[in-house]
Amino acid sequence: MHSNIHRGRVAHFIATLILAAVTSTALAAEPPLTLAAALQIAEAANPQLRAAQAELAATEGQLDDTRGLLWNNPQLAAEQARRKVPLPGQGNDTLREWGADLSQTLEIAGQHGYRRSAAEQELAALKESIEETRRRVLAEVEQKFVQVLGLQTRAATEAELVSLIRDAAGAARKRFAAGEDTKLDSNLAEVELGRADNQLQAAREQLIQARADLAATLQLPAEALPEVRGTLASEVATPYTLDELLTTAADRPRLRALEYQEQAARSRLGLERAAAYPDVTVGVFTAREGSSDAREQITGVSVSLPLPLFRRNATGIGRAVTDVSKAQIEREVANRDARATVLTLWQKRESLRSRVKQLDQVVLQRLNENKRLSVAGYRAGEISLTQLLLATRQVLDTRREVLEAMTDLALVRIELEQAAGWHRQPKGS
Repeated sequence: MHSNIHRGRVAHFIATLILAAVTSTALAAEPPLTLAAALQIAEAANPQLRAAQAELAATEGQLDDTRGLLWNNPQLAAEQARRKVPLPGQGNDTLREWGADLSQTLEIAGQHGYRRSAAEQELAALKESIEETRRRVLAEVEQKFVQVLGLQTRAATEAELVSLIRDAAGAARKRFAAGEDTKLDSNLAEVELGRADNQLQAAREQLIQARADLAATLQLPAEALPEVRGTLASEVATPYTLDELLTTAADRPRLRALEYQEQAARSRLGLERAAAYPDVTVGVFTAREGSSDAREQITGVSVSLPLPLFRRNATGIGRAVTDVSKAQIEREVANRDARATVLTLWQKRESLRSRVKQLDQVVLQRLNENKRLSVAGYRAGEISLTQLLLATRQVLDTRREVLEAMTDLALVRIELEQAAGWHRQPKGS
Protein backbone atom coordinates (compact mmCIF):
# COMPACT_ATOMS: atom_id res chain seq x y z
CA MET A 1 0.00 0.00 0.00
CA HIS A 2 2.81 2.41 0.86
CA SER A 3 4.43 1.56 -2.45
CA ASN A 4 1.27 2.52 -4.32
CA ILE A 5 1.05 5.80 -2.44
CA HIS A 6 4.70 6.52 -3.22
CA ARG A 7 4.22 5.75 -6.91
CA GLY A 8 1.13 7.97 -6.97
CA ARG A 9 3.04 10.87 -5.46
CA VAL A 10 5.89 10.41 -7.91
CA ALA A 11 3.43 10.35 -10.82
CA HIS A 12 1.74 13.50 -9.53
CA PHE A 13 5.12 15.21 -9.15
CA ILE A 14 6.15 14.26 -12.70
CA ALA A 15 2.81 15.49 -14.06
CA THR A 16 3.31 18.79 -12.24
CA LEU A 17 6.78 19.19 -13.74
CA ILE A 18 5.45 18.45 -17.23
CA LEU A 19 2.63 20.98 -16.79
CA ALA A 20 5.08 23.59 -15.55
CA ALA A 21 7.36 22.94 -18.50
CA VAL A 22 4.48 23.20 -20.97
CA THR A 23 3.29 26.42 -19.34
CA SER A 24 6.79 27.87 -19.37
CA THR A 25 7.20 26.96 -23.03
CA ALA A 26 3.86 28.52 -23.91
CA LEU A 27 4.73 31.71 -22.05
CA ALA A 28 8.15 31.85 -23.64
CA ALA A 29 6.52 31.52 -27.04
CA GLU A 30 4.53 34.69 -26.49
CA PRO A 31 5.90 37.56 -28.59
CA PRO A 32 7.34 40.59 -26.77
CA LEU A 33 4.72 43.08 -25.66
CA THR A 34 4.70 46.46 -27.39
CA LEU A 35 3.59 49.67 -25.69
CA ALA A 36 0.54 50.02 -27.94
CA ALA A 37 -0.56 46.47 -27.13
CA ALA A 38 -0.04 47.04 -23.40
CA LEU A 39 -2.16 50.19 -23.47
CA GLN A 40 -4.90 48.38 -25.37
CA ILE A 41 -4.95 45.56 -22.82
CA ALA A 42 -5.07 48.07 -19.95
CA GLU A 43 -8.10 49.87 -21.38
CA ALA A 44 -10.00 46.59 -21.48
CA ALA A 45 -8.83 44.89 -18.30
CA ASN A 46 -7.50 47.37 -15.73
CA PRO A 47 -9.62 47.06 -12.54
CA GLN A 48 -9.38 50.74 -11.60
CA LEU A 49 -10.72 51.82 -14.96
CA ARG A 50 -13.46 49.18 -14.95
CA ALA A 51 -14.55 50.22 -11.45
CA ALA A 52 -14.75 53.87 -12.52
CA GLN A 53 -16.82 52.96 -15.58
CA ALA A 54 -19.16 50.85 -13.42
CA GLU A 55 -20.29 54.01 -11.60
CA LEU A 56 -21.93 55.31 -14.77
CA ALA A 57 -25.05 53.18 -14.34
CA ALA A 58 -25.96 54.71 -10.97
CA THR A 59 -25.40 58.29 -12.11
CA GLU A 60 -27.30 57.80 -15.36
CA GLY A 61 -30.19 56.28 -13.39
CA GLN A 62 -30.23 59.30 -11.09
CA LEU A 63 -30.45 61.57 -14.12
CA ASP A 64 -33.30 59.53 -15.60
CA ASP A 65 -35.28 60.02 -12.39
CA THR A 66 -34.90 63.79 -12.60
CA ARG A 67 -36.14 63.93 -16.20
CA GLY A 68 -39.69 62.92 -15.31
CA LEU A 69 -42.56 65.37 -15.57
CA LEU A 70 -42.82 65.65 -11.80
CA TRP A 71 -40.51 64.52 -9.02
CA ASN A 72 -43.25 63.14 -6.75
CA ASN A 73 -45.52 60.34 -7.88
CA PRO A 74 -49.29 60.81 -7.64
CA GLN A 75 -51.05 59.01 -4.83
CA LEU A 76 -54.27 57.07 -5.28
CA ALA A 77 -56.39 56.18 -2.25
CA ALA A 78 -59.65 54.20 -2.22
CA GLU A 79 -61.90 53.03 0.54
CA GLN A 80 -65.05 51.01 0.88
CA ALA A 81 -67.22 50.76 3.99
CA ARG A 82 -70.33 48.95 5.09
CA ARG A 83 -72.59 50.86 7.45
CA LYS A 84 -75.59 49.46 9.42
CA VAL A 85 -78.29 52.03 10.01
CA PRO A 86 -81.10 51.09 12.47
CA LEU A 87 -84.59 51.61 11.10
CA PRO A 88 -87.51 52.05 13.53
CA GLY A 89 -89.46 48.80 13.63
CA GLN A 90 -87.61 47.37 10.63
CA GLY A 91 -84.26 46.25 12.05
CA ASN A 92 -81.03 47.43 10.46
CA ASP A 93 -80.39 48.65 6.95
CA THR A 94 -76.91 47.79 5.56
CA LEU A 95 -75.37 50.52 3.43
CA ARG A 96 -72.34 50.13 1.22
CA GLU A 97 -70.31 53.31 0.78
CA TRP A 98 -67.10 53.97 -1.13
CA GLY A 99 -64.71 56.78 -1.88
CA ALA A 100 -61.66 57.46 -4.06
CA ASP A 101 -58.99 60.15 -3.84
CA LEU A 102 -56.21 61.12 -6.28
CA SER A 103 -53.57 63.59 -5.02
CA GLN A 104 -50.37 65.06 -6.40
CA THR A 105 -47.64 66.92 -4.52
CA LEU A 106 -46.29 69.88 -6.51
CA GLU A 107 -42.96 71.66 -5.98
CA ILE A 108 -43.50 75.38 -6.37
CA ALA A 109 -39.95 76.83 -6.04
CA GLY A 110 -38.15 75.28 -9.02
CA GLN A 111 -36.76 72.28 -7.15
CA HIS A 112 -37.23 70.02 -10.16
CA GLY A 113 -34.95 72.14 -12.34
CA TYR A 114 -32.25 72.38 -9.67
CA ARG A 115 -32.36 68.63 -9.14
CA ARG A 116 -32.09 67.87 -12.86
CA SER A 117 -29.24 70.36 -13.30
CA ALA A 118 -27.29 68.81 -10.41
CA ALA A 119 -27.73 65.31 -11.88
CA GLU A 120 -26.55 66.48 -15.31
CA GLN A 121 -23.48 68.14 -13.83
CA GLU A 122 -22.66 65.07 -11.73
CA LEU A 123 -22.88 62.84 -14.80
CA ALA A 124 -20.61 65.19 -16.76
CA ALA A 125 -18.16 65.25 -13.83
CA LEU A 126 -18.16 61.46 -13.65
CA LYS A 127 -17.41 61.12 -17.37
CA GLU A 128 -14.49 63.52 -17.01
CA SER A 129 -13.29 61.60 -13.94
CA ILE A 130 -13.43 58.35 -15.93
CA GLU A 131 -11.36 59.97 -18.69
CA GLU A 132 -8.88 61.21 -16.09
CA THR A 133 -8.71 57.71 -14.60
CA ARG A 134 -8.16 56.25 -18.07
CA ARG A 135 -5.27 58.62 -18.75
CA ARG A 136 -3.77 58.01 -15.33
CA VAL A 137 -3.98 54.24 -15.79
CA LEU A 138 -2.41 54.44 -19.25
CA ALA A 139 0.38 56.65 -17.89
CA GLU A 140 0.96 54.14 -15.09
CA VAL A 141 1.11 51.29 -17.61
CA GLU A 142 3.53 53.24 -19.79
CA GLN A 143 5.77 53.98 -16.80
CA LYS A 144 5.85 50.32 -15.78
CA PHE A 145 6.50 49.38 -19.40
CA VAL A 146 9.47 51.77 -19.47
CA GLN A 147 10.78 50.36 -16.19
CA VAL A 148 10.69 46.83 -17.62
CA LEU A 149 12.34 48.02 -20.81
CA GLY A 150 15.07 49.83 -18.89
CA LEU A 151 15.76 46.81 -16.68
CA GLN A 152 15.86 44.52 -19.72
CA THR A 153 18.49 46.75 -21.26
CA ARG A 154 20.38 46.97 -17.99
CA ALA A 155 20.38 43.17 -17.62
CA ALA A 156 21.83 42.89 -21.13
CA THR A 157 24.49 45.49 -20.24
CA GLU A 158 25.38 43.66 -17.02
CA ALA A 159 25.60 40.38 -18.95
CA GLU A 160 28.01 42.04 -21.36
CA LEU A 161 30.12 43.21 -18.42
CA VAL A 162 30.21 39.69 -16.97
CA SER A 163 31.30 38.29 -20.32
CA LEU A 164 34.10 40.84 -20.68
CA ILE A 165 35.40 40.34 -17.14
CA ARG A 166 35.14 36.56 -17.49
CA ASP A 167 37.38 36.75 -20.54
CA ALA A 168 39.79 38.98 -18.65
CA ALA A 169 39.77 36.60 -15.66
CA GLY A 170 40.48 33.66 -17.93
CA ALA A 171 43.38 35.50 -19.51
CA ALA A 172 44.65 36.46 -16.06
CA ARG A 173 44.63 32.83 -14.93
CA LYS A 174 46.59 31.78 -17.99
CA ARG A 175 49.12 34.58 -17.56
CA PHE A 176 49.48 33.75 -13.86
CA ALA A 177 50.06 30.10 -14.72
CA ALA A 178 52.68 31.20 -17.23
CA GLY A 179 54.28 33.48 -14.65
CA GLU A 180 53.43 36.64 -16.57
CA ASP A 181 50.98 38.07 -13.96
CA THR A 182 50.96 38.09 -10.20
CA LYS A 183 48.55 36.28 -7.93
CA LEU A 184 47.18 39.69 -6.96
CA ASP A 185 46.11 40.37 -10.55
CA SER A 186 44.47 36.96 -10.80
CA ASN A 187 42.58 37.47 -7.54
CA LEU A 188 41.53 40.96 -8.62
CA ALA A 189 40.04 39.56 -11.83
CA GLU A 190 38.12 36.91 -9.88
CA VAL A 191 36.77 39.53 -7.45
CA GLU A 192 35.66 41.75 -10.33
CA LEU A 193 33.97 38.76 -11.96
CA GLY A 194 32.09 38.01 -8.73
CA ARG A 195 30.99 41.64 -8.38
CA ALA A 196 29.80 41.77 -11.99
CA ASP A 197 27.88 38.53 -11.66
CA ASN A 198 26.23 39.80 -8.48
CA GLN A 199 25.13 42.99 -10.24
CA LEU A 200 23.74 40.91 -13.10
CA GLN A 201 21.69 38.77 -10.72
CA ALA A 202 20.41 41.89 -8.90
CA ALA A 203 19.32 43.42 -12.22
CA ARG A 204 17.50 40.22 -13.15
CA GLU A 205 15.71 40.14 -9.79
CA GLN A 206 14.55 43.73 -10.28
CA LEU A 207 13.43 42.83 -13.79
CA ILE A 208 11.30 39.95 -12.46
CA GLN A 209 9.55 42.30 -10.02
CA ALA A 210 9.02 44.96 -12.70
CA ARG A 211 7.51 42.40 -15.06
CA ALA A 212 5.24 41.13 -12.29
CA ASP A 213 4.05 44.68 -11.57
CA LEU A 214 3.29 45.25 -15.25
CA ALA A 215 1.43 41.94 -15.48
CA ALA A 216 -0.68 42.83 -12.42
CA THR A 217 -1.61 46.21 -13.87
CA LEU A 218 -2.63 44.54 -17.14
CA GLN A 219 -4.40 41.72 -15.26
CA LEU A 220 -2.38 39.11 -17.12
CA PRO A 221 -2.25 35.53 -15.76
CA ALA A 222 -0.16 35.16 -12.64
CA GLU A 223 2.33 32.97 -14.51
CA ALA A 224 2.89 35.57 -17.22
CA LEU A 225 5.93 37.81 -16.83
CA PRO A 226 5.82 39.78 -20.07
CA GLU A 227 8.88 40.66 -22.06
CA VAL A 228 8.58 44.04 -23.77
CA ARG A 229 9.88 45.53 -27.00
CA GLY A 230 10.70 49.19 -27.51
CA THR A 231 13.37 51.83 -27.23
CA LEU A 232 14.51 54.31 -24.62
CA ALA A 233 16.14 56.62 -27.15
CA SER A 234 15.62 60.24 -26.16
CA GLU A 235 13.79 62.47 -28.61
CA VAL A 236 15.66 65.29 -30.29
CA ALA A 237 12.55 67.46 -30.63
CA THR A 238 9.33 67.43 -28.63
CA PRO A 239 5.89 67.85 -30.21
CA TYR A 240 4.95 70.59 -27.73
CA THR A 241 6.20 73.68 -25.98
CA LEU A 242 5.89 74.66 -22.35
CA ASP A 243 3.15 77.18 -23.15
CA GLU A 244 1.16 74.49 -24.97
CA LEU A 245 1.46 72.16 -21.99
CA LEU A 246 0.31 74.89 -19.60
CA THR A 247 -2.69 75.54 -21.85
CA THR A 248 -3.70 71.88 -21.94
CA ALA A 249 -3.08 71.54 -18.20
CA ALA A 250 -5.71 74.20 -17.53
CA ASP A 251 -8.26 72.11 -19.44
CA ARG A 252 -7.36 68.56 -18.41
CA PRO A 253 -10.23 66.18 -17.53
CA ARG A 254 -9.63 66.36 -13.78
CA LEU A 255 -10.05 70.14 -13.73
CA ARG A 256 -13.16 69.93 -15.90
CA ALA A 257 -14.55 67.31 -13.51
CA LEU A 258 -13.93 69.60 -10.54
CA GLU A 259 -15.65 72.45 -12.36
CA TYR A 260 -18.69 70.27 -13.03
CA GLN A 261 -18.69 69.15 -9.40
CA GLU A 262 -18.71 72.78 -8.26
CA GLN A 263 -21.63 73.54 -10.58
CA ALA A 264 -23.47 70.48 -9.26
CA ALA A 265 -22.85 71.68 -5.69
CA ARG A 266 -24.32 75.09 -6.57
CA SER A 267 -27.38 73.40 -8.08
CA ARG A 268 -27.82 71.36 -4.90
CA LEU A 269 -27.55 74.58 -2.89
CA GLY A 270 -30.34 76.04 -4.99
CA LEU A 271 -32.36 72.87 -4.39
CA GLU A 272 -31.90 73.08 -0.62
CA ARG A 273 -32.90 76.74 -0.57
CA ALA A 274 -35.97 75.98 -2.67
CA ALA A 275 -36.85 73.14 -0.28
CA ALA A 276 -37.55 75.78 2.38
CA TYR A 277 -40.72 76.59 0.44
CA PRO A 278 -43.57 74.19 1.20
CA ASP A 279 -44.85 71.74 -1.39
CA VAL A 280 -48.50 72.02 -2.33
CA THR A 281 -50.57 68.86 -2.47
CA VAL A 282 -53.61 69.02 -4.73
CA GLY A 283 -56.20 66.25 -4.82
CA VAL A 284 -59.58 65.37 -6.28
CA PHE A 285 -61.96 62.97 -4.62
CA THR A 286 -65.33 61.37 -5.16
CA ALA A 287 -67.54 59.27 -2.88
CA ARG A 288 -71.00 57.68 -2.56
CA GLU A 289 -72.69 57.96 0.84
CA GLY A 290 -76.17 57.85 2.35
CA SER A 291 -79.11 55.50 2.50
CA SER A 292 -80.34 53.60 -0.51
CA ASP A 293 -83.30 55.94 -1.03
CA ALA A 294 -81.14 59.06 -0.52
CA ARG A 295 -77.72 58.27 -1.96
CA GLU A 296 -75.30 61.19 -2.12
CA GLN A 297 -72.61 61.65 -4.76
CA ILE A 298 -69.77 63.74 -3.37
CA THR A 299 -67.06 65.23 -5.58
CA GLY A 300 -64.49 67.77 -4.49
CA VAL A 301 -61.00 69.23 -4.65
CA SER A 302 -58.55 69.38 -1.76
CA VAL A 303 -55.45 71.49 -1.25
CA SER A 304 -52.95 71.00 1.57
CA LEU A 305 -50.01 73.25 2.39
CA PRO A 306 -47.58 72.73 5.31
CA LEU A 307 -46.83 75.89 7.24
CA PRO A 308 -43.07 76.53 7.44
CA LEU A 309 -43.14 77.89 10.96
CA PHE A 310 -40.58 75.79 12.85
CA ARG A 311 -38.21 74.23 10.30
CA ARG A 312 -36.76 76.13 7.36
CA ASN A 313 -34.23 73.52 6.12
CA ALA A 314 -31.30 75.40 7.65
CA THR A 315 -29.37 72.15 8.06
CA GLY A 316 -29.60 71.22 4.37
CA ILE A 317 -28.76 74.75 3.24
CA GLY A 318 -25.74 74.93 5.55
CA ARG A 319 -24.36 71.62 4.30
CA ALA A 320 -24.89 72.66 0.68
CA VAL A 321 -23.04 75.95 1.28
CA THR A 322 -20.17 73.97 2.79
CA ASP A 323 -20.10 71.63 -0.21
CA VAL A 324 -19.94 74.59 -2.60
CA SER A 325 -17.04 76.13 -0.65
CA LYS A 326 -15.15 72.83 -0.58
CA ALA A 327 -15.67 72.25 -4.30
CA GLN A 328 -14.50 75.77 -5.12
CA ILE A 329 -11.40 75.44 -2.92
CA GLU A 330 -10.54 72.04 -4.41
CA ARG A 331 -10.84 73.37 -7.95
CA GLU A 332 -8.66 76.41 -7.21
CA VAL A 333 -5.99 74.27 -5.53
CA ALA A 334 -6.03 71.77 -8.40
CA ASN A 335 -5.59 74.57 -10.92
CA ARG A 336 -2.63 75.98 -9.04
CA ASP A 337 -1.05 72.55 -8.47
CA ALA A 338 -1.47 71.52 -12.12
CA ARG A 339 0.45 74.56 -13.34
CA ALA A 340 3.16 74.18 -10.69
CA THR A 341 3.56 70.47 -11.45
CA VAL A 342 3.95 71.08 -15.17
CA LEU A 343 6.58 73.79 -14.57
CA THR A 344 8.54 71.57 -12.16
CA LEU A 345 8.46 68.49 -14.39
CA TRP A 346 9.42 70.55 -17.44
CA GLN A 347 12.56 71.82 -15.67
CA LYS A 348 13.39 68.33 -14.45
CA ARG A 349 12.96 66.94 -17.95
CA GLU A 350 15.22 69.58 -19.49
CA SER A 351 17.89 68.81 -16.89
CA LEU A 352 17.67 65.08 -17.63
CA ARG A 353 17.92 65.70 -21.37
CA SER A 354 21.14 67.66 -20.82
CA ARG A 355 22.55 64.90 -18.62
CA VAL A 356 21.74 62.19 -21.15
CA LYS A 357 23.29 64.19 -23.97
CA GLN A 358 26.44 64.91 -21.96
CA LEU A 359 26.89 61.31 -20.84
CA ASP A 360 26.03 59.71 -24.15
CA GLN A 361 27.77 62.00 -26.61
CA VAL A 362 30.82 63.13 -24.64
CA VAL A 363 31.72 60.93 -21.68
CA LEU A 364 30.70 57.53 -23.05
CA GLN A 365 32.40 58.04 -26.41
CA ARG A 366 35.73 58.89 -24.78
CA LEU A 367 35.43 55.96 -22.39
CA ASN A 368 34.74 53.60 -25.28
CA GLU A 369 37.90 54.87 -26.93
CA ASN A 370 39.81 54.34 -23.69
CA LYS A 371 38.44 50.80 -23.47
CA ARG A 372 39.55 50.00 -27.02
CA LEU A 373 43.01 51.37 -26.33
CA SER A 374 43.23 49.51 -23.01
CA VAL A 375 42.34 46.15 -24.59
CA ALA A 376 44.98 46.70 -27.27
CA GLY A 377 47.52 47.80 -24.67
CA TYR A 378 46.82 44.83 -22.41
CA ARG A 379 47.23 42.37 -25.28
CA ALA A 380 50.49 44.06 -26.18
CA GLY A 381 51.62 43.90 -22.57
CA GLU A 382 51.77 47.69 -22.27
CA ILE A 383 49.28 48.01 -19.39
CA SER A 384 48.37 45.82 -16.44
CA LEU A 385 45.19 43.87 -15.83
CA THR A 386 44.22 46.40 -13.16
CA GLN A 387 44.23 49.19 -15.71
CA LEU A 388 42.21 47.10 -18.18
CA LEU A 389 39.60 46.25 -15.56
CA LEU A 390 39.42 49.90 -14.50
CA ALA A 391 38.78 51.03 -18.08
CA THR A 392 36.19 48.29 -18.61
CA ARG A 393 34.45 49.09 -15.33
CA GLN A 394 34.33 52.80 -16.18
CA VAL A 395 32.71 52.11 -19.54
CA LEU A 396 30.08 49.77 -18.13
CA ASP A 397 29.38 52.03 -15.12
CA THR A 398 28.87 54.96 -17.47
CA ARG A 399 26.58 52.89 -19.68
CA ARG A 400 24.57 52.08 -16.59
CA GLU A 401 24.37 55.77 -15.68
CA VAL A 402 23.28 56.65 -19.23
CA LEU A 403 20.63 53.94 -19.12
CA GLU A 404 19.33 55.09 -15.73
CA ALA A 405 19.22 58.70 -16.92
CA MET A 406 17.37 57.70 -20.11
CA THR A 407 14.89 55.67 -18.06
CA ASP A 408 14.35 58.59 -15.69
CA LEU A 409 13.91 60.90 -18.68
CA ALA A 410 11.22 58.65 -20.18
CA LEU A 411 9.43 58.36 -16.82
CA VAL A 412 9.49 62.13 -16.28
CA ARG A 413 8.25 62.70 -19.83
CA ILE A 414 5.28 60.39 -19.17
CA GLU A 415 4.55 62.11 -15.84
CA LEU A 416 4.80 65.53 -17.48
CA GLU A 417 2.37 64.65 -20.27
CA GLN A 418 -0.05 63.07 -17.82
CA ALA A 419 0.07 66.12 -15.52
CA ALA A 420 -0.55 68.41 -18.48
CA GLY A 421 -3.29 66.26 -19.98
CA TRP A 422 -1.30 65.89 -23.18
CA HIS A 423 -2.40 62.94 -25.32
CA ARG A 424 0.40 61.15 -27.13
CA GLN A 425 -0.22 58.44 -29.70
CA PRO A 426 2.06 55.50 -28.79
CA LYS A 427 4.43 54.27 -31.48
CA GLY A 428 4.25 50.69 -32.60
CA SER A 429 1.35 48.28 -32.56
